Amino acid sequence: MEYLNFKLIISSVVYSVLGIVILVISFIVIEKLTPRMLWKEIIEEHNTALAIMGAAFMIAVALIISSAIHG
Repeated sequence: MEYLNFKLIISSVVYSVLGIVILVISFIVIEKLTPRMLWKEIIEEHNTALAIMGAAFMIAVALIISSAIHG
């Protein structure tokens, strides 16, 4: 029954939600700092370079958060 340690399951869920919230907040901050709307540029203007930059930002922040959570 070591695999069903509810304390570890709850902590994993809490840290996952916390990581997602931090990722969304950091994306909103980046969205506010850029001169144009990122979503509009990516969807309507088909700006591939901006989409790659946004994806790289998300991956970088997710790696930082996961490293901080994992230890």
